[in-house]
Amino acid sequence: MSKKLTVYQYPSCDTCRKAIKTLQGEGHELELIHIKESPPSVDELRMLVAASGLPIGKWFNTAGDAYRSMGLKDRMAQLSDDEKLTLLAGNGMLIKRPVVSDGQKATVGYREEELKRAYAE
Repeated sequence: MSKKLTVYQYPSCDTCRKAIKTLQGEGHELELIHIKESPPSVDELRMLVAASGLPIGKWFNTAGDAYRSMGLKDRMAQLSDDEKLTLLAGNGMLIKRPVVSDGQKATVGYREEELKRAYAE
């Protein structure tokens, strides 16, 4: 059974395109949201992070220019979760992508089998 999924993505990101293709191939209806133009709010991120079961640090795009230029590698340990959420909400390019949610659970990043399994039911 297919689900309606929200996908925060960046259109020129190969990983995002692969994830979208995989999800569409599974028959899901997708609401695509441009993560740079419309990043999730702090409250949305708080719910998404909780739904993922992952620590907030896993939500950062550590390979991205924004992460490096802000020197976050050296600052992460000193930041509170609220400060991390504020940073993520303020700059969608800091968020590891794609972020996919069905309203109950959320995944971040793209691993094909994990994505298929997460939204199979």
